[in-house]
Amino acid sequence: MKKIRITVMKKVCHKDLIEKYEALPDGEHCSMKTGQVFTANGWERPEGLCQSAWDSMSAFVMALSYGAEDIYDGWMKNKHSAMISCNDGFRPVSFLIEALDENV
Repeated sequence: MKKIRITVMKKVCHKDLIEKYEALPDGEHCSMKTGQVFTANGWERPEGLCQSAWDSMSAFVMALSYGAEDIYDGWMKNKHSAMISCNDGFRPVSFLIEALDENV
């Protein structure tokens, strides 16, 4: 099983949707920082990685850690990677997930 690098690539904030639909616009927000890197040992969620983000990406992490490649037939230039966003519709965060050559 391969180790997986998870990099925070981009954070977006949809202020128009927040103003129109969010009940607690001043509530707790994502603490992820662009450029922040986590390493997953297979199925284990890295410490400090948001649980909601992990729920969105864990199936991809698991697949890549076990050698899956070319997810969605040519979707990624690097066939051992995936670009996944968390499920926060107001403030989505995009993560690059890459299988490393290093085993767990």
